[in-house]
Amino acid sequence: MENLDREMQWYVVNSYSGRENIVKVNLERRTKSMDLEEYIGRVLVAEIEVDAMRQGKPTGKTKMKNLYPGYVFIEMIMTDEAWYMVRNTPDVTGFVGSSGGGTKPFPVPREQIEPILKRLGEIDESMYDRYNDGDSVKVIHGAFEGTEGIIQSINKETGEVIIEATFFGRPTTFEVDFGEIEKV
Repeated sequence: MENLDREMQWYVVNSYSGRENIVKVNLERRTKSMDLEEYIGRVLVAEIEVDAMRQGKPTGKTKMKNLYPGYVFIEMIMTDEAWYMVRNTPDVTGFVGSSGGGTKPFPVPREQIEPILKRLGEIDESMYDRYNDGDSVKVIHGAFEGTEGIIQSINKETGEVIIEATFFGRPTTFEVDFGEIEKV
């Protein structure tokens, strides 16, 4: 095993559409059986709960919707062993960002993966480090979706963010969850 002092980074794995959850389970099992927990972190399928619709009308039931069909997100340290294990997991067709021919993929930049993680409720302490009072942000979902404003304060304990935006020509403050914002 390679001895690496690197932090885990996010990668995107291709899978057959509709098989993402099977790939997730297989990756988690293989991580344990091959003793790679030190190199493989979270494995996520980007699914959210949505209202089930029938003929354009809500049914009162919910279902899971995959935001990125054919993709699985994996947090890992890219060692030869971890890379080999992921590539050779059933239903994995490759990594996004690998040019093939045995080249390792590039990790997904933090600013690109954060909105996805937030949408899935996967918020960690390091995300807060990129946001400060006075930063311009956009609300990405919830009641204020699409609204842009300025951060007034962030409560890291509760995950609440106070934002000031202009509505009808007047400055207005409102509260949103940290997972509902991204930098502009």
